[in-house]
Amino acid sequence: MLRDITIGQYVPEESVIHRLDPRTKLVLTFVFIISLFIVTRFSGYIIAAAFLFCTIYLSKVPVKYMFRGLKGILVILLITVLINMFMTPGRILWSFLFLKITYEGLRQAVFMGLRLTFLIVGTSLLTLTTPPIVMTDGIEYFLQPFKRIGVPAHELAMMMTIALRFIPTLMDETDKIMKAQMARGADFESGNVINRAKSMVPLLVPLFISAFRRADELAVAMEARCYRGGEGRTRLHELKFDRNDYMAFAIVFVMVGLIIWNRYWVW
Repeated sequence: MLRDITIGQYVPEESVIHRLDPRTKLVLTFVFIISLFIVTRFSGYIIAAAFLFCTIYLSKVPVKYMFRGLKGILVILLITVLINMFMTPGRILWSFLFLKITYEGLRQAVFMGLRLTFLIVGTSLLTLTTPPIVMTDGIEYFLQPFKRIGVPAHELAMMMTIALRFIPTLMDETDKIMKAQMARGADFESGNVINRAKSMVPLLVPLFISAFRRADELAVAMEARCYRGGEGRTRLHELKFDRNDYMAFAIVFVMVGLIIWNRYWVW
C-alpha cells in the first residue's frame, strides 16, 4: 500500500509534457483543480476526463502507474463516497432501517469520487513529469514578489520541493521497517482500530531516526557542493516560455471555457 503513493516521484520521459516550463505546469494544474469545483454536471466531468487522459497520453507516463497512486487514498475515497451517499437528504431510492440512499446523495457521492480521483491524478501528473530542481525554480518564481516583505523565496521553494520529493522515500522506508518488524512477530493488521494505531507507535522511532539521518546526509551533500541559498545563484537552464507553453495555456483555457459553458448554458 505504501509503495503505491506516487506523489513526489518523477518519471523521466521524452514528452511534450515533460518539456513544458514548470511555471506553465504549476499554473495549469491550479487552473485544472479550480475547474473541477466548477463542474455541476456529469458531462462536465467527461470534458475534464478527456483532457486528463489526453495529457497522460502525451506525457508517456504509463496509465497503470498514474492510477496506482489512487490505492493510497482508497479508504479516504470510500469513506467520502459513503458519507455523501447516506447523509445527503433528498428523494429516497433505497432504505433499510436507518440507512437511506437518496438520488441527490448518490449523485453527490459520484461527483465527489470523480473529483477526488481527478485531483489526485492531476496533482501526481505534475510531480511525475517535473524534476525536483526544476519544480523548485518554478515555485521560486511565483514567490519572488514576497521577497519585498522579507520572505526567503528560494529557501522556502527548496524546502517545499524537498518535502514533496521525500514523500515516496519516507513511505518506502516505512514499508521496509514494517516488513522487518513483521518478520520479528509484530502484528499490524489484527485487532480494532485503537489496537492497530497502538501497534504503529514502534514505527515512529526508527522512522524519525531514518528521516533525521537522511536530512543530515542531504545537508552535508549540499554543503559539499557549495550551496549557499538563492542569493547570487545562477541556473544552467533559464526558465523561458516557448510555443508549447502557449499552446498548453490555450488548450486548458478552452477546456475551462467548455466546463463553464456546460454549467451555465447547457440544459
